[in-house]
Amino acid sequence: MVSRLLKTSYGWVRLILILAILGSVNAFLLVNYGVDLGVSLVDSLLYVLLTFSGVMLLENIFRFYQPKKNNSWLWVAVPVVLGIALVFLGEFALERLMKSKTDYLLFLKEVRLVRGFFVLLLFGAYTGLLIVGGLLEDQLEARKRAEMIDKLSKEAELYHLRQQLQPHFLFNSLNSISALVKRQPDKAREMVLQLSEFLRGTIRKNQLEWVSVEEEVMYLRLFMAIEMVRFGHRLKVDFTVSEEAETMTLPSLLIQPLLENAVKHGVYGRTDEVFIKLAIQLHGSYLNVMISNPYDPSAANSNGKGFGLESVKRRMYLLFGRHDLLVVDKNASLFTVNLNIPIGKRA
Repeated sequence: MVSRLLKTSYGWVRLILILAILGSVNAFLLVNYGVDLGVSLVDSLLYVLLTFSGVMLLENIFRFYQPKKNNSWLWVAVPVVLGIALVFLGEFALERLMKSKTDYLLFLKEVRLVRGFFVLLLFGAYTGLLIVGGLLEDQLEARKRAEMIDKLSKEAELYHLRQQLQPHFLFNSLNSISALVKRQPDKAREMVLQLSEFLRGTIRKNQLEWVSVEEEVMYLRLFMAIEMVRFGHRLKVDFTVSEEAETMTLPSLLIQPLLENAVKHGVYGRTDEVFIKLAIQLHGSYLNVMISNPYDPSAANSNGKGFGLESVKRRMYLLFGRHDLLVVDKNASLFTVNLNIPIGKRA
């Protein structure tokens, strides 16, 4: 308590002011009882210094040693013993300093119990403050540890989600490269280079990093270029990004699973051209990402509950604590995903 006060700006000034007030009250009472002013000042100065020393001693004892349930009596015994020792030490010192003041020495013995009571009351109250302060500090530390554990748990889960996504995309890409090697080696080589560039960029990122929309879209275009090599003329992609949205930020690698999901549900099992649209714009206090692709309800993979969607939904909950930021809309022929990212709110 006192040590914290001393660490604040003007802490010593405040402490000296408090001690001066206590000493002044003591001196005022002594003068009212007929004690000489000079003697009263010496008495007050000595007891103020002893009281301050006792308070600091109490604080240091209980800072480094916290009595447990089996020895909780120490919370009472220590301030009582210290208070009694302080009163007798003060009386002993004053008897040596005021040998010639017979009346004062008699008065000193008469007020011994009263002074002892007030010293014990002060030490008891301060010990109570130390107990309450210690409990509050323990609760604060426990809360900080819980928050740190929760944060580490979220980071671990986010990392796990990413590790699940990357092999899935890599597996599909390598399968496509394998299929292209004999039939179209030039396209296979092009896809290897694009895949290498894409993975190099994603490896440098982490799931808690926020990047600009412009940078994220650059990687999305590269990702879709790889997919377009896989599916050839069947896949067409339209990117629409508003100027005001380009400077906004969003969690890195958040949109890729949604695009991958659009490719999976839009292109697989179809032989005609497929148009996938991605639009990013500001919508109030949210950055809105909308992805749409053709949808065939009768297809085997059209249930819209792929790992990509679930992983993004889970990631949004971990980052923002909300389940309503990812909305899926399905009609007879179109599958639309709306992702709303709160602006300026980071994990």
